[in-house]
Amino acid sequence: MNAASPFDLTGRRAVVTGAGRGLGQAIARGLAQAGADLVLLGRPGSQTATRDQLADLGRDVRIVELDVSDHDAVERVAAQVNSDHQVDILVNNAGIIDRADSVDVSRESWNRVVDVNLNGLFLLCQQFGAPMTERGHGKIVNVASLLSFQGGLRVAAYAASKHGVAGVTKALANEWGPHGVQVNAIAPGYMNTDNTTALRNDPDRSRSILERIPAGRWGDASDIAGAAVFLSSAAADYVNGHVLVVDGGWMAR
Repeated sequence: MNAASPFDLTGRRAVVTGAGRGLGQAIARGLAQAGADLVLLGRPGSQTATRDQLADLGRDVRIVELDVSDHDAVERVAAQVNSDHQVDILVNNAGIIDRADSVDVSRESWNRVVDVNLNGLFLLCQQFGAPMTERGHGKIVNVASLLSFQGGLRVAAYAASKHGVAGVTKALANEWGPHGVQVNAIAPGYMNTDNTTALRNDPDRSRSILERIPAGRWGDASDIAGAAVFLSSAAADYVNGHVLVVDGGWMAR
């Protein structure tokens, strides 16, 4: 543990998926502010703005193009990143959501959501977790959801995938904890991001959500950054297999 601060990530290299906007961008900034160098994985052109925003922090920030739903590409890209860098931290943030009545969900929609949110996430854990276990040190932070605990409305594939994220997080924590690797997850509440645009634009739905949140507001992407830094740091060396809810109190109601 760093003598100055257990949250100091200086000298660590973090891989963050889906860092082009929203939660991923805020997480990338939080990790960089804590001292980490970064590899940003995402679709072509999507990570450039984040890299530019981090320039003032003086960190080494690399961009690598990756479609997380392309599982062959995940293995190929991860192998290259592992060859180029020692990856100490993996943050699996990339995710998508499709809203539709369950009777209308197409096979293509279901597979697309599960491929990005769960299958791609697991493969990334495999690819970056293996060298972590060999070295005896590493941190994996998966982005789960309140719908890792609840069913939601009109988001069956998303809820299934996020329940899966919580399960994978706990399963890997059991296997890799003895090898010095902590695997945890963050479950964001209702955040002011693109994923919730439809909800925030629906006056009745927005009001019903806000009435249940003790904090009385939608979460900001920056609200997640501190949790990501904590779980990525030596301060969380004895935290493993945990799904940390950051929701303004929603789950307490």
